[in-house]
Amino acid sequence: MVFAPFLKNTLFNVLLSSTLFLGMQVSAVEHIAPPSLSSIENGDIERLLPNDEIKSILAGDTEFLSLYSEYMSADFRGIVLLIPDWQTAPTNNAGMSFLRKELNNLGYTTYAMTVPDIDWQASKIVPPITPETATSIPDTTESADKSADIKKQAEPHHVDAIEKVTNEVLDNYKINLIARFNALYQTAMEEPSNIVVIAQGTSAGVLLEHYAEFTDSQLNAFISLSSYLPNTKRNKDLSQTTSLVTPALLDIYYADDNNEILMNLKNRQRWVNRNAKFDYRQRALFGLRDQPEQHARLTKEIDGFLRRLF
Repeated sequence: MVFAPFLKNTLFNVLLSSTLFLGMQVSAVEHIAPPSLSSIENGDIERLLPNDEIKSILAGDTEFLSLYSEYMSADFRGIVLLIPDWQTAPTNNAGMSFLRKELNNLGYTTYAMTVPDIDWQASKIVPPITPETATSIPDTTESADKSADIKKQAEPHHVDAIEKVTNEVLDNYKINLIARFNALYQTAMEEPSNIVVIAQGTSAGVLLEHYAEFTDSQLNAFISLSSYLPNTKRNKDLSQTTSLVTPALLDIYYADDNNEILMNLKNRQRWVNRNAKFDYRQRALFGLRDQPEQHARLTKEIDGFLRRLF
């Protein structure tokens, strides 16, 4: 009997707290998006590299970083714009970091650009329904029944494979990359000289598409390293696109590149012969691409190609 009042008070407090808890308005936890890859790379660049090598450039409303390194030889031979592959930094060990400094010893000033993030959710914009278009929308009840009957009667047919990367994602990356590249190009043109572009992977692929469409470019040379588009049709069309680029083109690939690069090399040569692009050269590099000996050979191939031009 002594504990009866105590138990009553305890039960009352438990019920009261439960009622208050259930009556509280439950709010969803706010989602915090992870930092983008470009912001992480920019933070590393600003923290690890000297400030005099970092240049901020504005492309429209977007500010991006580029790494500037001045020539260190008696003769100034030109400016090289280094464009890394998508999702890689301009300091990557697949040749970009080495070329950024080694080309200075050969007489070139280098600009190494950071690439934009990939928008994997990019898709075609669906136009809004207006009164004009609403009248042209057919009744879907009858058409749905007819289409269902047609599907039942349809015979087995060929279905195209789903692309690794859609055209919308590639086009979005291409637009953002070219916006940055044009801003970097205008910065390099402040010091008139020979302009050379060295691009890797998918970045090289979309830039080749761009320069095949706009043939009035003022580039003196274009050097692609394992140029490739992760879309079967567009990668196949890249063989023809390569032969339509105006500047002299050095096409370098590695023996351990993926099959979609290696299988299209002969087609590139065939299209080059058909379109009579006589300033096209194709070179193969063997071994691992991150080894010092490989970097030295890559530099030798590039230097030899450019010395025949200017």
